[in-house]
Amino acid sequence: MDGRYASNYGDEIIIFEPFYENYGPDSILSGATPRYVKLNPPDWTIDFDELSRAFNNRTKAIIINTPNNPTGKAYSEEELGFIAGLCIKWDTYAITDEIYEHILYDGAEHISIASLSGMKERTITINSLSKTYSVTGWRVGWAIANAEITSGIRKVHDFLTVGAPTPFQHAGTEALAFTQDYYDKLQKSYLRKRDFLFKSLIEAGFKPFKPRGSYYIMADVSELISALKAGDDFDFSRKLLEKTHVATVPGVSFYSNQKVFTKQVRFAFCKKQETLEQVGA
Repeated sequence: MDGRYASNYGDEIIIFEPFYENYGPDSILSGATPRYVKLNPPDWTIDFDELSRAFNNRTKAIIINTPNNPTGKAYSEEELGFIAGLCIKWDTYAITDEIYEHILYDGAEHISIASLSGMKERTITINSLSKTYSVTGWRVGWAIANAEITSGIRKVHDFLTVGAPTPFQHAGTEALAFTQDYYDKLQKSYLRKRDFLFKSLIEAGFKPFKPRGSYYIMADVSELISALKAGDDFDFSRKLLEKTHVATVPGVSFYSNQKVFTKQVRFAFCKKQETLEQVGA
């Protein structure tokens, strides 16, 4: 929705990959052309030179998801500062998805790019109730931006969805009043689940990438492909489901080239501990 207001036909929107799979189609629906920049495993680092080359006179926005789905990457202050410099240089918006801001591990810190010098007026910050309060089906969220942008967002939102259900909005105001104790318990709970699943995946022969945020684990399946006789990511996920009853998302779902065999899958650990223990058994 925010991209639809911010962009025009012929504009480009930069998207880091692997990415949340809606970003590309949403950019196309807004009339813009997605331009992808790779995050490089195992730590999902940014190649600053590649990113710099992606910016040009047609660049209207860059989408930043931190902490990241599907990788669990939490962008550093250095990375965000570099992105901010490019946004200012090319007069570009930053559309930042911060839906996992309270789910962090290992001392990772959530930094909103809007807090950096020169970025408040050119940032559209997106968040929601979904992940922090475990109500993903409610689809209640918000966008924070300057008055001109939010005026346009409200118009688009009205025509697309009319509005969020009133009872859910009231519930949201109650949730947003929770004390820090709630967020501390949330992090502790997810940390336990992350560590358990991470260890279980290693023991099962996967090569997981350790997330510093969100509740997903991307894993390299290179050494398990032959055992399942898998031809691609989708085939691997399907056969894994049939054999173990464990559902994963094929890695290729998070990349722009749908024909590449990424040899990756994504696990989610937003489950009850006993469910994870059944998987790890």
